Amino acid sequence: QVQLVESGGGLVQAGGSLRLSCAASGRSFSSYAMAWFRQAPGKEREFVSAVSWSGGTTYYADSVKGRFTISRDNAKNTVYLQMNSLKPEDTAVYYCAVPSSLGTVVRDTAPRIQYWGQGTQVTVSS
Repeated sequence: QVQLVESGGGLVQAGGSLRLSCAASGRSFSSYAMAWFRQAPGKEREFVSAVSWSGGTTYYADSVKGRFTISRDNAKNTVYLQMNSLKPEDTAVYYCAVPSSLGTVVRDTAPRIQYWGQGTQVTVSS
């Protein structure tokens, strides 16, 4: 069993930055790929970014490429999402997730997720 706890959300003006953190409990964190998703009001949850177990491979949705950076610290059982140049359309609840594989979040329209965090709200004002 893995528990995920996100933090770092908040209210920021357009053009600003936030850093989300996701702390994982349980064993074998370093063996999992990790991912971030988001869900805006009235919209479906969507993929944002993913990172391999080693941190050496990363993927991003086109909408955040060049602005967001995913990273992980396996010694701290934590994955991060650095969000720069934020836009009002980035407003959403952001969820940390453990996918069944790195490939499922990149390849599948309905990624297979083993664990979800509770989410953290990010609001970007114009």
